[in-house]
This record gives sequence, C-alpha cells and structure tokens, in this order.
Amino acid sequence: MFQLQVNNDIKLRLLEIHDASAIFQLIDQDRLYLREWLPWIDLVLFPQQYSTIIPIWHKQYAENKGFEAGIFYKDKLVGMISLQQVDWQNRQASIGYFLASSAQGKGIMTNTVAAVLNYAFYYLNLNRIEIRCGLKNKKSMTIPEKLLFTKEGVIREGEFLYDHYHDLVLFSMLEKEWQQLHRKK
Repeated sequence: MFQLQVNNDIKLRLLEIHDASAIFQLIDQDRLYLREWLPWIDLVLFPQQYSTIIPIWHKQYAENKGFEAGIFYKDKLVGMISLQQVDWQNRQASIGYFLASSAQGKGIMTNTVAAVLNYAFYYLNLNRIEIRCGLKNKKSMTIPEKLLFTKEGVIREGEFLYDHYHDLVLFSMLEKEWQQLHRKK
C-alpha cells in the first residue's frame, strides 16, 4: 500500500475506510473555500460516500494508474494530493492537491509536492509532471513557482466550476530539470 514519509512531520498514505469521517470533515470545514477551485465539492454530502470512493482509489493505485493520498501533518489529516492522468507511453502525469486553510503557510504542500516529484521521477521513472492551477488561485500557483516549474501558459476556460468556466495555468517539470535543480544544492 502506498505510503511516503515526506519529513518528520508530514507523511502521505492511501486513505482507508476508517478515514471517511476525517476526509469528509476536512472538506466540510473548508467547503466554501475549496468550492472556489474544486469542481466536485458539491458532490460530497456525507462521510458514507467515501466507503465507495476509497476502494476506487485503492483500485487506481493497484492498477498502476496513480494515487489519491491523504496528507498527514503531525498525524492529522490536513489535505490530499494525487498523481493522476498517468500516461505510461509518454511517461507523464499530473499532480493535484488541496490543503485545509488552517494548515496553510507551513510549507506542507511545497514539501509534499517535492516528495511526490521525487517518487514520480526516481521510483516511477516518469519524465514530465504537470500541475494546473486556477489563474486566480494565487496560493495554489505558489507551489509550482517555488519548486521552479516552467509556466507553459494559460488554458483558456479549461475547467467548468459549477456555473462558469475559469482559466487554468499550466506548469510542468521535466525529470532532467528536477535533477539539475537538486544537483545545485
């Protein structure tokens, strides 16, 4: 089962059925904030929904199609990160994430994304990782900017959010770029 120790305070792991209430509470406490950027928030109405969703995530991981993992900070669930849209032929994938507003500003997501990049490039042998952020989602865009992703451009009206389209900024990191960045340090 997927588990990744990011640092002493942060670890990632696949969620289990017993995590259903915790993930629901995480979403419910920040529902209005998350709804601004995530198109599926209104579909999450009850903790019991996760009893069918979590096995789908396990199957995704078992079939080598990526993962949806909980982010645990000091053993408390504070967010999620996914490696999705895995394209093995072209050795590329996309990262998605969200973090509780109460956990922001501590470097949790920057460190988590860096750990997932290491996993994707060095363990899975992928070549390219993308991150797409809402054009107005400055907090989300800070993550790929801090990690020195290349900003490739804007995907106009790239996602539908409830009653409107919004633009997405496309960022990418190549394995050779990630290696170069870490040789300098």
